[in-house]
Amino acid sequence: MAFFGSKKSRTALAASLRDSSKLSSRLRDLLSDRGTFSRLAACLLAIAILMIAVESWKAPFPYRLGEFSEHGILANTSFKVANPIETDRERTQKESAVPYSFNQQPEMIEKLPLLLREDLIAIAKAKSLDDLDIDTKAELGLTSSRRLEQFIDQFPEESEQTFAELKSVVSSPDSNDTKKIDEIVADFKKLISPLLTYGIVNENELTKNEIRADDAIAIINESNDSRRIVTTFDIRLTNQLSENGVIGREWKKYPKLAPISAILSHWLLFQAPTTLVYDATKTLDQRKQARMQVAEIFDTFQRGTILVEPGQMIEDTQLVLLYAEYEAKELTVPTYERVIRVAIIFLMLVVLAVLNGYHLLHNKKDVATTVSRLSIYLSVIILTVFLGRLLSYDPWRAEVLPLIVTVMVFAIVYDQTMAILTALSLSLILCLSTGGSLGHFVVLMSVSAIAVTSLTTVSSRSTLIKIGFGMGFTYFLVYWGINLINKQDLSNGFFDQRVLWESLQGAGWCLAAGYLVAGSLPFIESLFGVVTDISLLEMSDVSHPLLQELVRRAPGTYNHSISVATIGEAAADKIGANGLLVRVAAYYHDIGKMLKPQYFIENMVVGSESLHDNLAPAMSTLIIIGHVKDGVDLARQHNLPQPLIDFIEQHHGTTLVEYFFREAEKQADLSPDHKTDAEESSFRYPGPQPQTREAGVMMLADAVESASRTLSDPTPKRIKSLVHSLVMKRLLDGQFNECSLTLSEINIIEDSLVKSLIGIYHGRIKYPEERSA
Repeated sequence: MAFFGSKKSRTALAASLRDSSKLSSRLRDLLSDRGTFSRLAACLLAIAILMIAVESWKAPFPYRLGEFSEHGILANTSFKVANPIETDRERTQKESAVPYSFNQQPEMIEKLPLLLREDLIAIAKAKSLDDLDIDTKAELGLTSSRRLEQFIDQFPEESEQTFAELKSVVSSPDSNDTKKIDEIVADFKKLISPLLTYGIVNENELTKNEIRADDAIAIINESNDSRRIVTTFDIRLTNQLSENGVIGREWKKYPKLAPISAILSHWLLFQAPTTLVYDATKTLDQRKQARMQVAEIFDTFQRGTILVEPGQMIEDTQLVLLYAEYEAKELTVPTYERVIRVAIIFLMLVVLAVLNGYHLLHNKKDVATTVSRLSIYLSVIILTVFLGRLLSYDPWRAEVLPLIVTVMVFAIVYDQTMAILTALSLSLILCLSTGGSLGHFVVLMSVSAIAVTSLTTVSSRSTLIKIGFGMGFTYFLVYWGINLINKQDLSNGFFDQRVLWESLQGAGWCLAAGYLVAGSLPFIESLFGVVTDISLLEMSDVSHPLLQELVRRAPGTYNHSISVATIGEAAADKIGANGLLVRVAAYYHDIGKMLKPQYFIENMVVGSESLHDNLAPAMSTLIIIGHVKDGVDLARQHNLPQPLIDFIEQHHGTTLVEYFFREAEKQADLSPDHKTDAEESSFRYPGPQPQTREAGVMMLADAVESASRTLSDPTPKRIKSLVHSLVMKRLLDGQFNECSLTLSEINIIEDSLVKSLIGIYHGRIKYPEERSA
């Protein structure tokens, strides 16, 4: 109550409310501006993406391969680590336990008894061995030359004796009586019935698929959906016919077959088809499934377990344990702590954003006020952080590569201040988000400083390579030196192989950055809309199609452009501007004149009538002014870079086409009805006014070079007076209001232009004429 009762307090409250109202009004105005809102949204989006890129909700993993642990590292929490060796062993066992799948085709076995009956009838009807065909004799082992090797000892030496024994078993007094044969075939059918279950495999199939004798086999009969697990022994016919085989052990049950068991076995080996077909797809699928069903085996480590011994380097095994302990610890972090961490990182990124944004607003307004350029700048920052974090881990350890590439690009595209400010921000973000030490931050900033201070100009691609070598040497020296001074025992640190290797590795990445920027320079120029000295030197070649066309169509304009380039470059160099840019831009600044060359005085033949004599001043002005638009169109058709197009648009600014304006005024004075035809705004170039120091230099060089040609007696005094007059006229006309030229720089430019023109128009000694003899 006392506060509101005090008049002074009420006045202070009212003032505070007015200030708040003004602030709210300004904020509303600021947000109502679509461009400002878009740029603010782009910045906030970039910060959000950066927070995702740096995993702001997690603490950084600080350990790297090869780091020295002086005091050792203990586990802060209990955790489990996958044991890949044991897991693989268990999975391999389960995989190998899966049997090989074979598909059974039993119908082929069912045909064997009928085939045997045909051969036995042939034996019964034959009067001698010679009456049998060759195939039948070979199948029954009656031909010693074709007899299977394992049956050599089981047959009599004479084939006729074998034939006689077999015939006695199968023959009857009545040659047409097949009762004995039918009984033998019936017993034989029972004997081989196990083959309907086990089948017969091709030996080559086993060899080709490396199936061993003790491997399990799954026999699948699709006709009755049966599945039987056996061994390789059970499906090989030679094993089946042996004493312990499914057929061999059954001979004694069939007295009619026992006497001719060797002959029937021989016949089976000849006649029996392959009924088992290996199903590789099903086997591999079942083994893969069995392998996947085995859960991963973990080793458990309790809190306090020594993960890295004191004085030991972090090796691959220890690094796996440390990362597993780190992940286990992250799982125990409460949600409120993660929120606090995210908030702190957000505030840190905002501080860096404000720092960089302040520089952009005051020194790079074209970037800060253009959404597209700002988006490119922010995108490069985000990409650098993302790649830097990705490459910071083992085995790459190459976070310096994207950092240095970005710093070099910004030094080329923008300026050194912006590049070093960006290097500071990126180095902080990378070190804090990857657990990097203060020493590593010093290394990154040292290399960045070398890159920025060396990139004042890019006169050749070899310059970038040399800078790469310089950065590499700096990285090696600083990294090695920091690791050395951090050791108590310096004598052991001089030739530490790990430190030397990491120093060389980082130096190699720095050199790679130089090569990368040098190789991608054309793409960088196209993306950011800039030109380097390399491109300017390439474009200064007079064999360029535009310049050749200018020489052919408008030789006077070409000579004028060459003169402007000469005097403009000298003036730009005097004030520390980019003289090469002025020179090359001057070559192209009047290319629009080649479309209507006869309308410009430098292309007119002496003594010829001017085409403007038959035109109204306003029409002549349109033709004269039109060369700017025509030049811009030609430049874009020939893919000239935007900075050169800016020179074409700005080299006349918004100056007045004074000659035709005065003519229009004279005509208006003679004809009052046409007074509106002499409005000054109709006789001015559309602009824009020069936006850079270089564009301001070229405006003056273009004006004084053209005007100097009108001097009948170009004495130094007249040249100086003419140049001063033209400079003051454009200064007072406000043509330099939008560029950063100062009065002192304009004075330096004026002096340089005067000296250059005096040098061009200096007097020569008149040599005496030759006397005739």
